[in-house]
Amino acid sequence: MNLSLMADPQVTIVVVPRERFSFTQESLESIYEHTHIPFKLVYVDGNSPAKIKRYLETQAAAKNFQLVRTNYYLSPNRARNIGWSYVQTKYLVFIDNDVVVSPGWLNTLVTCAEETQATVVGPLMCQDQPLHETIHFAGGECHIVTDIHNQLHLREKMYKQGHQVTDVRPHLKRTETELAEFHCMLVRTEIFAQIGGLDEGMLCTKEHLDFCMTVRQAGGSVYFEPDCLVTYVPGPPLEFSDLQFYMLRWSDAWMLASLAHLRTKWGLAEDGYFKTKYKKLGSRRRRTIVRPLSYRFKKLGKKLGVKRKEIEKFLLAIDKLLNSYLTKSYASRHLNQN
Repeated sequence: MNLSLMADPQVTIVVVPRERFSFTQESLESIYEHTHIPFKLVYVDGNSPAKIKRYLETQAAAKNFQLVRTNYYLSPNRARNIGWSYVQTKYLVFIDNDVVVSPGWLNTLVTCAEETQATVVGPLMCQDQPLHETIHFAGGECHIVTDIHNQLHLREKMYKQGHQVTDVRPHLKRTETELAEFHCMLVRTEIFAQIGGLDEGMLCTKEHLDFCMTVRQAGGSVYFEPDCLVTYVPGPPLEFSDLQFYMLRWSDAWMLASLAHLRTKWGLAEDGYFKTKYKKLGSRRRRTIVRPLSYRFKKLGKKLGVKRKEIEKFLLAIDKLLNSYLTKSYASRHLNQN
């Protein structure tokens, strides 16, 4: 099938905010540079700062894509549901606003879906810069097992994480798998008639597990397509205007609520899998915000006779207070909006 010759788009790209806004331009420009088949695009802008808002308005007018903005931050699945509501094509691609694609990426995903009748197709996902070099995800496992006490446990495994693309890619083949990630994921739109929208109870983590298990439970299939190569570029937040959204996105309250919802929905035991996640609460904020700040204040701390680790401990306490205030304030104003 020569997809480049199709007159009418079969796919809508739905771009949503992941954890920051400062990579918006690089990501969007890569989509328009490297997409070689007709497509529609819906861009969901969840309260980006003024500079990004103006950029997106200019690009939407120039490139004629649908721009949907809210004046408050969005959880990932809420943003995806907003975007999905505008889709009328056979396929859609959910993609985060910090992802850079490579030439021919969309052709490859659609071709895989057409040839396999897959419901969901995930690419060879890389992470960090330099682009397209270090693997983040190459398919994976996600299923529920029952132990001898009749308790249910989640089993999750990501393949090839941390490996170099040049070492691994020649040996990878298109295959049916159990898991794809929302960094970039093609979905056959008709599945939503069976399963409804994405579960907004999954506020910020493991929503891809929930979605893929739901798709497979409904009789759909998930495929991994290594000929499609994309990279997500995680934080830290590059600008001050990113910080509030980043802190909300990775807040303790949202993480705990998501994990509790996942356990309740699928009847899972509160086992070591979940207890490990609880121990990591706040780790992203500590790594990307608190610790770098503690090093900035290191010289001042020396003058005052305070060690850097003590500064970090003090900043962590402030982070906890700010995070609690932020999530409670957001919940009271926005969490139950439709």
